[in-house]
Amino acid sequence: MTMQNSGSAAPADAGATSAASKVPSVTLATATALAVADMVGIGVFTSLGFQVKDLPSGFSLVMLWTVGGVMALCGALSYAELAAAFPRSGGEYNFLSRIYHQAIGFLAGWVSATVGFAAPVALAAMAFGQYLTGVIPGSPPLSMALLVVWLVTAVQLAGIQQAAAFQNVTTLLKVALILLFIIAGFAFGERQSISFAPSANDFGYVLSAPFFISLFYVMYSYAGWNAATYIAGEIRDPRRDLPLSMLIAVVTVTVLYVALNAVFLYTTPIAKLAGQIDVGLVAGKQIFGDAGGRMVGALICVGLISAISAMMWIGPRVTMAMGEDLALLSVFSRKTRGGVPAVAILVQAVVATVMLWTETFETVVKFVQFSLTFCSFLAVLGVIILRYTRPELPRPYRVWAYPLPPLLFLAMSLFMMIYLLREQPREALIGVAIMLTGLLIYFVSWIASPSPKAKPSSPLTDPSSR
Repeated sequence: MTMQNSGSAAPADAGATSAASKVPSVTLATATALAVADMVGIGVFTSLGFQVKDLPSGFSLVMLWTVGGVMALCGALSYAELAAAFPRSGGEYNFLSRIYHQAIGFLAGWVSATVGFAAPVALAAMAFGQYLTGVIPGSPPLSMALLVVWLVTAVQLAGIQQAAAFQNVTTLLKVALILLFIIAGFAFGERQSISFAPSANDFGYVLSAPFFISLFYVMYSYAGWNAATYIAGEIRDPRRDLPLSMLIAVVTVTVLYVALNAVFLYTTPIAKLAGQIDVGLVAGKQIFGDAGGRMVGALICVGLISAISAMMWIGPRVTMAMGEDLALLSVFSRKTRGGVPAVAILVQAVVATVMLWTETFETVVKFVQFSLTFCSFLAVLGVIILRYTRPELPRPYRVWAYPLPPLLFLAMSLFMMIYLLREQPREALIGVAIMLTGLLIYFVSWIASPSPKAKPSSPLTDPSSR
């Protein structure tokens, strides 16, 4: 690819960048498992306690998680069109570089490559250490957090095949445990006096401010629906499997989330849930007694291992894609015989480790929320822009019911950004500063490399191949 002073840059597909990426090996099942694993973390086990205080009805709470799933589906449908048209690893870095300019793509890539994935990895690892203490009393949380990060890193460094097998097994185990918990809860839990049928008051709840504020946090529980777009270059048939994997993952997680919250409400008095951050543990003890808390803790630990694995896989692929395009970052594009970007993986593991030692990860997560939402907003807006500016672009998949899904997603994202600016102006502005730092790095790289390494044209960028 030749970097340009102005205009729109269009990176070549990852399939043309290295020998390792010429034989993609990730199946539809693994791409789906990656998205499911990235979505299902601790959010669904912690947020209901704050929602029931202002939404004290089964119908409104189930609707809350259903609407969240619909919004995530709108994002997935929109990303699916972009991913099928531009099947290259890198997620928003790839999309925004194609739609606007490589400098804009670099902003998104910079956030992801530096702290966008390392901070959530550290946060999930510390949560793993804390929950493991409940399962195995006396285990040191920080040591266990560091251990799980580096064990998962070792699996990722072993190769794509090993990482895929590990991801499939841990995700399948996580889903199976959640399903078992749901079935056991409805079968053995003591039913509470709560109804999931709509009543006259419920429509007022659904249209209330607390509903929309709660939806903001629900959307973060669904974050990760776009995980497969970060490894597009490693998927065997990205034009078909990328859209399909995202759609299957979002529908699967929506069903799990709605059923899981329903079983919490079905088995546990609202008074016991209200204000509690560990609603999963509260419900587990209510259903199974004191042993229930340990069971839920083990379930969450398995889920967190799966989530850490997903983030340790997809985060370095952004750095890798940037290294393929910019000579200054070329070290991150180098792959091992197993087809993995070892340097990029190790750097993310080191950053996560530093955050664990210094306990800065929760602060960083707040900083990057606005940036990540902004980048997703630009990507989905790009679906609409490309329909007008590049109508001739091959689109193996087109958004169903267009333009409704992208418009709904854009409206929700705009609401979230306004909320962040109003409630967390300092954190939001620091997120903007992180992006601007990336812009500075991009131009330094461009100045330092006036003749960037050229790459073969892809079918999407070479007119003669159409």
